[in-house]
Amino acid sequence: MKSARLVRNKKKILILGGGFAGVECARQLEKEFGNDPEIELVMVSEDNFLLFTPMLPQVASGMIETRHIVLPIRTVWKQTKFYESRIKNIDPYGKIVTLWGTGDKRGISIHYDFLVVALGSQTNFFGMADVEKNAYTMKTLNDAVMLRNRVIDMLEQAENETNPILRKSFLNFVVAGGGFAGIETAGELMDLLLDARKYYPTIHKEDLRVIVIEALPMILPGFNEKLAGFAKEKMTDRGIDIRLKTAITSFDGNEVTTKNLVQNPEDSVGEPITDVVRTKTLIWTAGVTPVNTIKRSMFKTEKGKVIVNDYLEVSDFPGVFAIGDCVLHIDPETQRPLPPTAQIAEAQAKIAAKNLISLIKNSKKEKFVYHSKGQMAIIGKRSGIATFLGMNISGFWAWLIWRNVYLSKITTFDKKTRVFLDWVIDLFFDRDISRLKIMKRETEKEYKLLDEVDDVW
Repeated sequence: MKSARLVRNKKKILILGGGFAGVECARQLEKEFGNDPEIELVMVSEDNFLLFTPMLPQVASGMIETRHIVLPIRTVWKQTKFYESRIKNIDPYGKIVTLWGTGDKRGISIHYDFLVVALGSQTNFFGMADVEKNAYTMKTLNDAVMLRNRVIDMLEQAENETNPILRKSFLNFVVAGGGFAGIETAGELMDLLLDARKYYPTIHKEDLRVIVIEALPMILPGFNEKLAGFAKEKMTDRGIDIRLKTAITSFDGNEVTTKNLVQNPEDSVGEPITDVVRTKTLIWTAGVTPVNTIKRSMFKTEKGKVIVNDYLEVSDFPGVFAIGDCVLHIDPETQRPLPPTAQIAEAQAKIAAKNLISLIKNSKKEKFVYHSKGQMAIIGKRSGIATFLGMNISGFWAWLIWRNVYLSKITTFDKKTRVFLDWVIDLFFDRDISRLKIMKRETEKEYKLLDEVDDVW
């Protein structure tokens, strides 16, 4: 009876999400409460690994092996209890989080005392159902593998295709979005195409087209115009077609329809200029939105993002913190929402963990103030741009800095070694062009609900 009473009196901290924000928050809390018998740490995530998303384009291009950019969550800590599951509902009034069940596992309800919401984001298709149905995305490991398979498949089909129009559509690849994900994906995609081309005798360099479509007047927003201009020039020299002030309006699996956002002054009607690109492959990286669990929650939101105070605490719910991509936090300098980056997610995680500790120990909380450590992007063929330590760097040295910084962020020695060896191998050997026929299983239906074992007496 005494042990049961001890479990009941524990303060439970529940962390939702196993991305950069959630994992970093759990790491900070375990440092403080790992050996505290009065505190129980629990995490819920759909995957049992942390995905190192900045390297997804390199997985898609075949430079890095898939398992090398994932870190099993259970290897990060020892005292945190972990559930691999999807979140069905968050009830901040009853302090209960409900997890989905399937035919293989029962759903459960987890009661908490303190909550950290770090559920990240999902791809935003801006209401275009045909784009959502037919486009490829770059958010998950499965996305990267599927894209690589698609590219190889298009090369295989084009090699023996005699219809010139159809053949051209096979070899046109459109990337929607000129941000970090879009530009790095386009650069890696062109590297893969040029490396693989030697195995396809009828495909010539001029047959390959990678087109980047961006609605803004510049790529890589956040960098200064000079660095962004350097990136655009280098990518154009390599044959990548970058179309600015252009928006995609539809994609039916065969054609991408676009409209020019610059109005022609000679056009009295003022109708936007439309264009069509024949392609079988559209890679959508043009925006993210919070996950549906956040949108249908009881939290106050704006544009789907959770509204938090200066301490990253959710309005109206003391003891509930929200961090990462699902949070709306305005940068006081730019008066714009902070972008959804891993750097910001980790910075918020540290402050949220510190404030949660302060809340439990009844000490003073700290306001979240973001200080950028710099930005980096690689644009293919050992070239990149970087704003680092107050300096603007471009070309080979920026590419080298990118590799060193991101390699240092991989927490375990074995994963560092594997990624480093992948990079070294890429210097001496061609990329593999095998196409792995991976089929995605259908999502299982919900099963019955069961209270968490620790809460049943």
